[in-house]
Amino acid sequence: MEREQDLDRTAPTSSAAVRETVTRGADTPTTPAVPGPAEPGAQGRWWRWPAAAAAVFTLAQLLLVPPGLGLGWDEVIYVSQVGHHAPTTAFSAPRARGVSVLVWPVATLTSSTVALRVYLAAVSGLALFLALRAWRGRRPPAVLALAGLLFSSLWVTVFYGPQAMPNLWVALAALAAVGCFLRAADDPHARGPLWGLAGCAAVTALMRPTDAVWTALPLLAAPVLVRRWRRPALFGAVLLGLAAGAAEWVAEAYVRFGGLAERLHQGSEFQGGLGWHIAVGDQLRSLAGISLCRPCQAPWPSPAVYLWWLVLPVAAAGGVTLALRSRSRRRRADTLLVTACAVTSAVPYLFFIDYAAPRFLLPAYALFALPVADCLVWVVFAAAGPRWRRATASLVALAFLGHLAVQYAVLHHIVVRTDANHRDWKRIADGLRQLGVRPPCLVNGPATIPIAYYGGCLSIATTGPNVNITTAGIAAAARDHNVAALVAPGGRPPAFARSWPSRPLPAPGRLAGYRVYLAPRP
Repeated sequence: MEREQDLDRTAPTSSAAVRETVTRGADTPTTPAVPGPAEPGAQGRWWRWPAAAAAVFTLAQLLLVPPGLGLGWDEVIYVSQVGHHAPTTAFSAPRARGVSVLVWPVATLTSSTVALRVYLAAVSGLALFLALRAWRGRRPPAVLALAGLLFSSLWVTVFYGPQAMPNLWVALAALAAVGCFLRAADDPHARGPLWGLAGCAAVTALMRPTDAVWTALPLLAAPVLVRRWRRPALFGAVLLGLAAGAAEWVAEAYVRFGGLAERLHQGSEFQGGLGWHIAVGDQLRSLAGISLCRPCQAPWPSPAVYLWWLVLPVAAAGGVTLALRSRSRRRRADTLLVTACAVTSAVPYLFFIDYAAPRFLLPAYALFALPVADCLVWVVFAAAGPRWRRATASLVALAFLGHLAVQYAVLHHIVVRTDANHRDWKRIADGLRQLGVRPPCLVNGPATIPIAYYGGCLSIATTGPNVNITTAGIAAAARDHNVAALVAPGGRPPAFARSWPSRPLPAPGRLAGYRVYLAPRP
């Protein structure tokens, strides 16, 4: 196995040292890889660059996504599993319990959304730092920090950082898993990276088991295809982690859904039926700030909104090309493996579902960030040559500032729209309370999962993926519960509520068009 000097011991901190290391790190066929000069204490200071990137990520969440932003539809489902604010909401087949485990320390103590948002922002910043730490010694600290900043510059990353949603955690755990895999592959006697690999794989599976499998495919294939990585421990750590993380999901499949195959089938139906479908255009449309594009018939956004998305694969390919030209076998392995994991994580959401959500590609963005950072650093410090370096750096900086401006404009747009929707849900819940729909209560109708949660009620459905009660069960519950059916303007009440007395919803503006059908109490 090739032995290489640990970059931690020679990580440059001055701009001149960074230029020397990166330029030589490009390793053209005529330029050997020579680490930069060692500096006293450099090994102990490696964490400063990644920590700064993680701190910026946390700060951006707290400043740009109001901590008081109400819980969304999916968040309500995850938080209600462990919180005490409202009854537990129905849990459909595709979902996993990882987010509920993540929010448990806060949700069991308080129903404060602000506390939950601040907690998630802090933990996601820490998770970004730990994910970058897994790559310690495999990239200069400044390059790792740049990769973290590139990932956290996206509106979708900042928006979902403080939210109780699984995709960001899959992304960060996957990035850390690849780093742990490579460290374990380089040192057969190290046990820490193996346990880190298993733990990260378990986190991805705990959050989203199917995503975890797609992301881990290269990690499972590498010990089989690469001769110097043919160690059962590497394959076993990935497999053990996936199995441990998905164990509860598999067990629940047999307890609640009639088996693993049936749960996968129901999950596919809930997604609209998985099959060949090119969703690239759908993803492009959703980049304008559409959290769920289903069906995705939105107009094409301005090219400024999705230009970065088109540049991303080109820059990643540039990073891969630099690695392939390198004389460092370790650098080639690092870049090819992380890029392969990025590609496989994106495949199901680009080619197998007929709708889009920007958060689905967060794992791909996190994994692509490393080769993209390699490419950008090379462009600034090596490609232009000494005479043009300052001009190139200025152009790259201006392009990045423009990118930030567009991203945060989109972020502001989606935050304002999301906050308005959540406030409407809260107003509807307040209107129901004025009509006497107070706990213990059950509510049926459109968007009643968050509405019922805000009112401390249970959302009920007799059909669809969130079915959790029968018509007979509703009649029985009406004996000692307040039961209401919410009907949108122009809609019709469900069959079980057509004979119930109805009243207009006491709510302002367009919400006043709702009607509420109230079950008669005995």
